[in-house]
Amino acid sequence: MSKILFLCTPIILLLTFCSCKSNSIKPVDKDTTAIAGWELVWSDEFNYEGYPNPQKWGYDIGDHGWGNNEKQYYSARLENARVENGKLIIEALRDFWNNKEYTSARLVTRGKGDWTYGRFEIRAKLPKGRGTWPAIWMLPTVWNLGNGSWPDNGEIDIMEHVGYDQGIIHASIHCNKYNWRIGTQKTATIKIPDCSENFHNYILEWDKDQLKIFVDDKHYFTFKNENKGWEYWPFFKDFYLILNIAIGGNWGGAQGIDNSIFPQRMEIEYVRVYKKLNKIYKRNH
Repeated sequence: MSKILFLCTPIILLLTFCSCKSNSIKPVDKDTTAIAGWELVWSDEFNYEGYPNPQKWGYDIGDHGWGNNEKQYYSARLENARVENGKLIIEALRDFWNNKEYTSARLVTRGKGDWTYGRFEIRAKLPKGRGTWPAIWMLPTVWNLGNGSWPDNGEIDIMEHVGYDQGIIHASIHCNKYNWRIGTQKTATIKIPDCSENFHNYILEWDKDQLKIFVDDKHYFTFKNENKGWEYWPFFKDFYLILNIAIGGNWGGAQGIDNSIFPQRMEIEYVRVYKKLNKIYKRNH
């Protein structure tokens, strides 16, 4: 009996050691949304299936060219916008629907998420091919400056990409004094060669003094408040987010549309909005 106990004792000790060691290296859950100095105030992690959450997203619908001679019809169909496998899918199709050759979707947070200042982080993989024009951008909720329209009330382009110039990401702002119609827009570009193969974080940090835009950890665009009035800085009021793929248009279609590329998707893993801690922050919703 004592010999059996003597032999078993090391085995018991070994099993106990292995059990303790296993417990000691068990992964600890980590809040992947946390960013030092910022508080998460709005997000969609797309951890559901079907239509985009109607409490967070609405649609711009129609086929009037959207001020850029775009060729698509923006719909609210599942074929053009849906959540599946943990991602938001915006899909551009050449399906000859509703008397238009192309369809796509343009999702907006207007009236459901409107913000003055903050950090906006969108993790996305972009479509590719000549004629595609995906964008992650912002427009004002209330159009009450100058002409009551564009460009006086401002536009913030966090990410734009045109398919004929693959891998070049653009960030821009437009306002009364700085806009593309008069050739004075403030803009910058960065090369992201794998933007259509891999996910990247497209980020805006915005406060009363400046706008800063990043891809991942690369800061490449800054626009500062010159304190000369709304004509130079209309970015002191609520803006909302827009996610879309346009087809063709003045810029996206400058070298035509390659019909062999369809369908094309923009996939979004998450959208997160933060407020700066210890800063005055306005949010209506």
